[in-house]
Amino acid sequence: MFDCCRLSNRRCGYPAVTETIRVNERTLRTMSSRRLVGEQGEVRALARLGLSELGKATVGIARVHRATSAAVFGTLDLAIGRPVAPVRTVHDAVSEAVYTSITGVLDSATIVADALPETGPQPTRTVRGAAMIGILDGLIGDALDDEHSPLAPQMAPRVGGSPVAVTTDGLAAAYPRATGHLVVFLHGLMETEHAWRLGGRPTYGARLVDDIGATEVQIRYNTGRHISDNGATLARLLSEMVLLWPVPVTRISLVGHSMGGLVIRSACHLGTSNRAPWVPLVTETVSLGSPHLGAPLARGVHAASSALRMLSVTRPFGELLRRRSAGVRDLFHGNVIAEDGPSADPDGWWQAPGADVPLLAGARHLFVTASLFGNPRHPLGRFIGDGLVLTPSGRGFHRSRRIGFRDEDGMHLGRANHFTLLNHDDIYLWLRDGLRPLRALTAG
Repeated sequence: MFDCCRLSNRRCGYPAVTETIRVNERTLRTMSSRRLVGEQGEVRALARLGLSELGKATVGIARVHRATSAAVFGTLDLAIGRPVAPVRTVHDAVSEAVYTSITGVLDSATIVADALPETGPQPTRTVRGAAMIGILDGLIGDALDDEHSPLAPQMAPRVGGSPVAVTTDGLAAAYPRATGHLVVFLHGLMETEHAWRLGGRPTYGARLVDDIGATEVQIRYNTGRHISDNGATLARLLSEMVLLWPVPVTRISLVGHSMGGLVIRSACHLGTSNRAPWVPLVTETVSLGSPHLGAPLARGVHAASSALRMLSVTRPFGELLRRRSAGVRDLFHGNVIAEDGPSADPDGWWQAPGADVPLLAGARHLFVTASLFGNPRHPLGRFIGDGLVLTPSGRGFHRSRRIGFRDEDGMHLGRANHFTLLNHDDIYLWLRDGLRPLRALTAG
């Protein structure tokens, strides 16, 4: 056991007292080791997953084949009659034999995949490997998490692509120049922390280290999980980091791109409810292209899935889209809390919006939106936005829904797309000015 002292400030109803918190370091070390153990066996897991997905694709192709042949032979049967029956019998027997043999080969290949040696760096620790698995997690990360797959990353800080052990020694080694001002960055759907280096330029966090003396903390997480689940994990992670950080934490700024902004809102809501030790230290949250009111692409995929499953011939394609992750489903309306979980019919045409939880009191909430056109009011710009998120959703403001952002705390970037927001000079200068030390805060 050891004692960890932190000074709370008087905001949000938290007492301005120095509190001594007793922490069992063995427990925290065990929790951290669980984050690291998931990386074992990534190559084998990728091989198994590839074969599994190939098998599912084969089954899907077989279903399309059956549905199509049933329609064709059904039409011929009406037109010709009994002579069609023998031909259909032979066709079905041959096609079933082919698909069965393919499945058998894939089953054998899976056994071989389990024996593959683990050599070289784990894919998740390389830029390209992490990007590939990040996309995979965005698509089916919730299922991988349920299976405890090594391909489902546990939320953790990353330095140079490697996870940081959230222990006293681990944090001290990873952040030798740690300061009391943490700027925590959360990437978006299907991304990793490497996305912040768009174009090979220095990240926002790296520049803030030099310009305002903050410490950059990049978080990687499984974007296929429910936003509320990732929010809960982030809330716990921040509590651990505040307690074990090498120097007393005096201030926290939370920056999220796309889905990352929603995860931050979720964590702040839960942290406030649980009176987490890090909540009074948050002075700013920053949302970069975050779909606070939902994303049209998520709605489009939902509609396509529902429509395709209405016909037998296209139903297999609808089932493929139906496999989209919990994280993608949450983007339909921008749901951030567990109470906004799946409806009675999660695949129905209409989905009720979740609760618009209030922004964290006492902090300033900055946001950036973008448009492919110079003017966000351009007729096409109003329907396209930055290519993935519409401006009203990024502002959290619509005639029927209002998240609580203030216009004066926002910035709009014209002639830019959704991913431009990850690394742009104009945004950095605006962000730097917003996060400068001793900046006067206005209660939100």
